[in-house]
Amino acid sequence: MSILVYAEHDNASIKGATLNTITAAKAIGGDIHVLVAGQGAQAAADAAAKIDGVSKVLLADNAAYGHQLAENVSALVAELGKGYSHILAPATTNGKNFLPRVAALLDVNQISEITKVVSPDTFERPIYAGNAIATVQSTDAIKVLTVRPTGFDAAAATGGSAAVEAVAVAKDAGTSKFVGEELAKSDRPELAGAKIVVSGGRGMGNGDNFKILYSLADKLGAAVGASRAAVDAGFVPNDMQVGQTGKVVAPQLYVAVGISGAIQHLAGMKDSKVIVAINKDAEAPIFSVADYGIVGDLFDIVPQLEKLV
Repeated sequence: MSILVYAEHDNASIKGATLNTITAAKAIGGDIHVLVAGQGAQAAADAAAKIDGVSKVLLADNAAYGHQLAENVSALVAELGKGYSHILAPATTNGKNFLPRVAALLDVNQISEITKVVSPDTFERPIYAGNAIATVQSTDAIKVLTVRPTGFDAAAATGGSAAVEAVAVAKDAGTSKFVGEELAKSDRPELAGAKIVVSGGRGMGNGDNFKILYSLADKLGAAVGASRAAVDAGFVPNDMQVGQTGKVVAPQLYVAVGISGAIQHLAGMKDSKVIVAINKDAEAPIFSVADYGIVGDLFDIVPQLEKLV
């Protein structure tokens, strides 16, 4: 039994979600091969070779994979994946984009966002916004899986010594092209991998009021998130959204400020280790998952918390 893990990377380093996915692969059992597809990605491949548990790294270094276009990557993974029992990718924007195409090309089913490996052919995944866990068994010859990073601990980034093997396959579908991208730059930790997250909801009132959360987050070394209600109201950009249709996070500490706790938001943060809720409505659903709750005006409470940090 052999497993192909698609690596998330920036051509220079491996992203954290890949380490969580490798832990899921370890739970399945068998040889773990990591595919690094990119352009000028030798450094990322070398980093992947050092990950504990990895037996081989496949490096597909070609301009066709320089911007991770799903049409090109899916064709590559589908061709290489024919020789594996399992194909895994993190349940990130990128993984969710190309892996269903891989499943279609291989004519197999995909199992999405697994959070536990029961056996090599049976997995658990959340359904109904996380209110129920489905146990899914696959009889397909090749299991195609996206892995929810928050469901697994990260594998050690060092300790391995896998060989790096070049892959000559170049798949350019010619059906799409990279036009450009705008990257949000911040000195704060990346939201999906932050150990502390401070999030604001509709109760913040407007976007300007988020400055009190930014100030608290900077003191805590935290990332800043938001509920869908805050994003839909235009308070903050949608890359800050936490929830079922946003980013799924599981930090050591999650501080929910002015967030009522709609089921879609809870699905994205309820696996946090410690949850602190601040809301003036004592009946707000967020308190049902909070370890600590403060009922009161957030504009009084947050500044007081910041003074204590």
